[in-house]
Amino acid sequence: MNSSLNLTIRKQKAYLEQALSKSYVQRTGFAKAKKLVGTDLIKVVVGPRRAGKSVLSMLLLKDVKFAYLNLDEESLRPILRDMKSYDELLEEMLSVYGKTNVLLFDEIQNLDRWELFVNKLHREGYNLILTGSNSKLLSMELSTHLTGRHFEIVVLPFNFKEYLDAKGFHANSDSASASHKGELFFHLENYLLNGGYPEVTAKDLEVKPYLSTLFDSVILKDVVGRYKIRFPQKILTIGSLIINNVGNELSYRKLLVPLDVKSPVTAGKYAGFLEEAYLVFLLNKYSYKTKELFGFVKKAYVVDNGFVAAKAMQFSGNRGKLMENLVFGELVKAGFTPNKDLFYYRTESNKEVDFIVRQGTKVKSLMQVAYDTTSAKAEAREMKALVEASKELDCDELLLITWDEEGERKLSGKKIKLIPLYKWLLEKDAAVR
Repeated sequence: MNSSLNLTIRKQKAYLEQALSKSYVQRTGFAKAKKLVGTDLIKVVVGPRRAGKSVLSMLLLKDVKFAYLNLDEESLRPILRDMKSYDELLEEMLSVYGKTNVLLFDEIQNLDRWELFVNKLHREGYNLILTGSNSKLLSMELSTHLTGRHFEIVVLPFNFKEYLDAKGFHANSDSASASHKGELFFHLENYLLNGGYPEVTAKDLEVKPYLSTLFDSVILKDVVGRYKIRFPQKILTIGSLIINNVGNELSYRKLLVPLDVKSPVTAGKYAGFLEEAYLVFLLNKYSYKTKELFGFVKKAYVVDNGFVAAKAMQFSGNRGKLMENLVFGELVKAGFTPNKDLFYYRTESNKEVDFIVRQGTKVKSLMQVAYDTTSAKAEAREMKALVEASKELDCDELLLITWDEEGERKLSGKKIKLIPLYKWLLEKDAAVR
């Protein structure tokens, strides 16, 4: 018997029982994920740290007897390092929880050669749920060792509907009540500026200290520590550079100086480390030419607007870029995969379209995001880009997401739907729940 390991598992069990006694916001897609619990597929819950992976996993198993181990705990590191066989983990877990074939491993990437252990447990008939905070590490190992035997569940910070649920506000996008609409816009403004991290939202924590610390700690733990990077400040600088360029095109060449490297490929690799940790997204420009599709110029986004509030320098006044980052994040939460079915676009005359949503090989919809549509010039600029792209890409579903303007416009024979951000958010969330 490993007394230190046994004690750690008992402490974690006490935490688990306490956590399961609390009430939580039901996450989008929970019902779909719940149906998978009884299958023999390995359930892999991925996403950034503190976004709610552990809570979702626990709630999926709330009415099932299961054993739990959080591999992110510091006290486990020396124990795991000295362990001759991971069978000890299973032995001690079952000695604490009793007989069960359902196992939940939190932050599985902290276990060296975890995929071999998981594969062994799966062959022995155990029902497994794994959580992890590194997209590339998990996807590579899963595809290599567990082909066709796992299902991925992505958990990101709250979408708008979840945010409102956490605040106890029942939204009705069709309500004509001035008080209801005023409160709805109050919450929308806070969501735009502060994002939807669960603890920030539910506990009304101060955004800057909490998310600034979280952003830096994720970089140091999941990037610098994992990839043995010798100069942590360089990665922190890249993170800051991306945050301060949210919604803008960013060339890998801009990263050469802070990284002190000569190759854009190397710069892209380091930026990719931040993507793997679910902190940032680098969106490709859509093109039929493969070389352009995977070029060195990307549009920069972060996983949550709260990181912009916490880390950017004088960015809060740029509501248009905050809206664009928010819409991007909500599209990802709705299931669209960046650089697979979600891109940005530049027309032949170099007009920019914020988002292209592709379905199969066909462009399904074109989207612009604009906070200020009060001037005829601003509105025309956004709509002209949509019309040009519509003709070039043979797509007639054109959408302009505004702060509060609604209606339909016609330009050069094309219909453009204008929809307020709050309505788009609520309709989108209702469609994917």
